[in-house]
Amino acid sequence: MAAFFAMRGTESIFYGIILFASTFTARPLLAQTAPISPGRPWHSAQEREIASEAARLSESRLGIEPDRTYSLAELIDLAEAHNPETRVAWERARAQVAALGVARSELYPTLAATALSQTSRFEILLGPILVRETTQSFEGTLDLRYLVFDFGGRSGRIGAAAADALASNFAFNDTHRRIIFQVEQTYYRLLNAFGQEVAARASLTNAETVQQSAEERLKQGLATLPDVLEARSATALARYELQAVLGSENIAKGDLAAALGDLPNVVIQPQPLDRLSIPDSVEDMVDQAIKRAFAERPDLLEQLAEVRSARARVKEAHAAFYPNLELSVAPTVQSLYGLQQQYPWAYTADLSGGLAVRLNWTVFDGGARKYRLEQAETNVRRAEAEVSSKRDQIANEIWTAYSNVKTAFAQRQSAVAFLEAATQSYAAALESYTYGVRNLLDVTAAQRTLAQARSTDVLARTQVLTSLADLAFRTGDTIQPGARRPGR
Repeated sequence: MAAFFAMRGTESIFYGIILFASTFTARPLLAQTAPISPGRPWHSAQEREIASEAARLSESRLGIEPDRTYSLAELIDLAEAHNPETRVAWERARAQVAALGVARSELYPTLAATALSQTSRFEILLGPILVRETTQSFEGTLDLRYLVFDFGGRSGRIGAAAADALASNFAFNDTHRRIIFQVEQTYYRLLNAFGQEVAARASLTNAETVQQSAEERLKQGLATLPDVLEARSATALARYELQAVLGSENIAKGDLAAALGDLPNVVIQPQPLDRLSIPDSVEDMVDQAIKRAFAERPDLLEQLAEVRSARARVKEAHAAFYPNLELSVAPTVQSLYGLQQQYPWAYTADLSGGLAVRLNWTVFDGGARKYRLEQAETNVRRAEAEVSSKRDQIANEIWTAYSNVKTAFAQRQSAVAFLEAATQSYAAALESYTYGVRNLLDVTAAQRTLAQARSTDVLARTQVLTSLADLAFRTGDTIQPGARRPGR
């Protein structure tokens, strides 16, 4: 009893020390408070600390060289290596593989070691006197446990974890697929903006040429003031459209930098549109593209892995209806020292332990196992239905992308003819106006048509590249080992 009170007193002192220490160490944490009122912004020392950390993130992370011309393949490589989304997907896949390792650990026994040292002192009544007795013990115990069998519950959990790891790997591939397509889209949009700038500047030059011709003819008495005003308005409109194109170009530059995982103010010089080879036709038929997508699309493969995981969960739910057998072995080594007043120390040592075989079987649980099994089977059917829905979606996406590619090729041919005809029409109208055969309205109309033809030609070329990239994205070709990167 005396030893009991002594031990309780020691515990009280120990907990008092912990409470005293935690009171002082918790003060910085307790300093965090909510905003005082809804009508004022919140400011504190913690805000300044976070703000200083955010300021250090404003530096460029990729080291883009502003004077270097980058191909699309080089920018895709940079995006795959530095875009934060690939890192997130990679770490998620690694975590799922670690979860698979945790599930597989159930195949092996668990071994725990425990060491215990205990001192006891108390008074015992021996005849008419109380004798103080002190004992000191040392114990070392090994606890070995192993699940012998559980009718498939363990293998079900391992199978589900393996399928989840497979699904996370497919999700990782799908992240790369989406980032590659995002870079391609922004790259071609930037090329289109550069081409539109060239076309807008050429249109401005043509408008200024027409204006200069009208003003010269006005000085010679061969033109009227309304003709000059009309030419000046056409020049002002061309300048306005050029500024709109320059604004779109700046936005496209920022979008491309963001797709790479860098800041939007980074200067990136892409290859000129004229240096890119633009195909005239698509190699595959639409049914071939659909069949290839069913075998290569990582998002579809991810859902198929989820079906496998759901089926493994059904196996685990089935195992709950049956017993499991567990083996437990616990050897213990013990050393005991004892001392009584007026007697020398006594000592003994022994090896003890236990061997247990435990059979666990849940006889009744209110229907929980039944409903878990129904839930697992429902998840299988839902996952299979999602796969069918995804297949239909993929087929429709490829049909749309394939149709867009064919349309882009046809529009490209029409745009070439349109530009050639508009160029000849403008040249003829300007020459005729110079000789007084045509009026200024005819010239400005031809100039606007030529500007539209230039813009259409640039858009048609980039639209072919964009539609081909979209088709490769829908089929999943961009992440295949043998896929040829554009720009190489």
